[in-house]
Amino acid sequence: MTLSGNQPTWLTFDCYGTLIQWDEGLLAAMDAILSAKGKDIDRASFIAVYDRHEHELEQQKPHRCFKQVTALALQLAMKEFGLPFDIADADLLTSSIGRMPPFPEVVETLGKLKAAGFRLAIISNTDDAIIAGNVAQLGGFVDRVITAEQAEAYKPSPEIFRHAWKTLDIGMDDLVHICASPHLDLAAARELGFRAIWVDRGTGRKPLSDYRPNEIVPTLDKVPGLFAANGWMRLTRLETRHGS
Repeated sequence: MTLSGNQPTWLTFDCYGTLIQWDEGLLAAMDAILSAKGKDIDRASFIAVYDRHEHELEQQKPHRCFKQVTALALQLAMKEFGLPFDIADADLLTSSIGRMPPFPEVVETLGKLKAAGFRLAIISNTDDAIIAGNVAQLGGFVDRVITAEQAEAYKPSPEIFRHAWKTLDIGMDDLVHICASPHLDLAAARELGFRAIWVDRGTGRKPLSDYRPNEIVPTLDKVPGLFAANGWMRLTRLETRHGS
């Protein structure tokens, strides 16, 4: 698949792992939490168990906010590893999420896309209060933020995407979605049929066996080049002068 169709008016983004350094930030947060427990626990194994509980909890009804999901997932993971849980552990995790920084190329790239005339939105499996700290680091280029808290649904549920499109007053042909998660965002793209670019940052996450995104890039700064090849980017005078 390749990008085709009308030029999108909106670009929608996954946040964590796409714009924000999720894996690195989560590892640092879990290291701080586990180091205080006095047991030698393999961080990768613990995070895998935490992730399993988090994704299971997100699909349960009634809807839980992400702060509740993270706390309960952390508590369940600690129980599996025989560790004592304290609510302060959960507070440390959620506060750490909001401080996670963007990838090095993200802010400049968002600025280029905004200058080219695109409107930018985030669709994220989180709460408004948690993501506010991350969005504050994105240079003021993001026009709208749609969260699971607002939609009362988590990816890969179609509900959060449909809520986002209704909020933005657009249809699927008016957007391109840019994301790093095959089993959340790309699973929804496969089901709903919207155009998607996968940012494969080499984390080892496997692509879906029965779906290929419209484009695959290693980092976000490759996206403007894809759009320029489609005639979707308006070069600024400075970019034209320097041939970039």
